[in-house]
Amino acid sequence: MTVPAGGSPALRMTIFVGEHDLWRHRPVYSEIVRRAHEAGLAGASVFRGCEGFGASSVVHTARLLSLSEDLPVAVVVVDAEERVRAFLPRLDGLLGDGLVVLDPCEVVRYTGGERVR
Repeated sequence: MTVPAGGSPALRMTIFVGEHDLWRHRPVYSEIVRRAHEAGLAGASVFRGCEGFGASSVVHTARLLSLSEDLPVAVVVVDAEERVRAFLPRLDGLLGDGLVVLDPCEVVRYTGGERVR
C-alpha cells in the first residue's frame, strides 16, 4: 500500500451485530469495546444503523409502524494490522450471528488542528 507523506498504513475492522445481541446479559457491542480497550487497541466506536438486513434477510428499521427494533450496529476499530489481527481470536465465542470485515486503510492523525507527522 502506498502511503502519502503524513499517513500510516492501518487495518480497519468493522464488526456488524444486532442491537439486541447479548453476551452474558450485556450488549455484544459493549463487550467488543471493552475487550478492544483491554487489548490496548487504538480505539473503538459503535455506530447504530437506522435500517439494514443480514443473513436472516429480515429488514430491521427504525421507521415508525415497524415491528422490528433490533437495528444493525457496527463496531469500528482502526489500528496497526498486526494488532487488529491479534485481536480477532478475542471475538471467538462472542459473535453468534455477526460479520467481521477487514479493510486496509491509511491513518492521518490531527492534534489541535495540526496534522501529526
